[in-house]
Amino acid sequence: MSLEWFINIITNNWPMFLRGAWMTLVISTIGTIFGALIGLIIGVINTIPKGKSGAKKWILKMINIVLSIYIEFFRGTPMIVQAMVVYFGSDLLFGIDMDRTFAAIFIVSINTGAYMAEIVRGGIIGVDQGQFEAARAIGMNHWQTMIHVVLPQVMRNILPATGNQYVMNIKDTSVLNVIGVTELFFQTKSIAGNNFRYFESFFVACIIYLVMTITVTQILRYFERKLAGDANYQMLDETVVIRRPESPQ
Repeated sequence: MSLEWFINIITNNWPMFLRGAWMTLVISTIGTIFGALIGLIIGVINTIPKGKSGAKKWILKMINIVLSIYIEFFRGTPMIVQAMVVYFGSDLLFGIDMDRTFAAIFIVSINTGAYMAEIVRGGIIGVDQGQFEAARAIGMNHWQTMIHVVLPQVMRNILPATGNQYVMNIKDTSVLNVIGVTELFFQTKSIAGNNFRYFESFFVACIIYLVMTITVTQILRYFERKLAGDANYQMLDETVVIRRPESPQ
């Protein structure tokens, strides 16, 4: 092992490292966005009042059962197994020859959606119950309450957990090499197979993963601070004087 080998590997293979890093960011970013949307939709559906009518109550119960099965399945199985089942199963069972990149984004999205559904549910539960009652008191229905009162608070509260899920997705995309997705791990494996320098090649990949995750973390923390606002607030110096109307003479 020598510094010269590291320099040679980076110099000779930087386009492959760059393509792999870009593919990793594309898959993890799009997958996280769609996963967050799935989680928000499921979270809102799970909070719909069941009602007293038999049909509505039965339909919502069946939907919640299906969503619970979806959440438990994707949270309880590894992404690498999900990738194999979805990619090869779509062709075997339905005759769909999925593009590898599309399959990767789809797998990351539905996997993230299962985790985000629980994160959103926790965020909704964390909103004070009095706000739901106040919204109902002024005539808002469930959807209006969610859109105008609850979800703006939930989005701010779940941002740290969403950022953590994003960082996990950047790292977990490495398992998608099993279906031939040319992300960073796949490209590094090809580079190492060409020069037989596995330690040096994967050490470079390790540094690239570290740079990506640290950068994403710092960007998300910046937005967290922006949403949180200032810690200290200054009171206005002016004194507001309220005058009572003069009684007519």
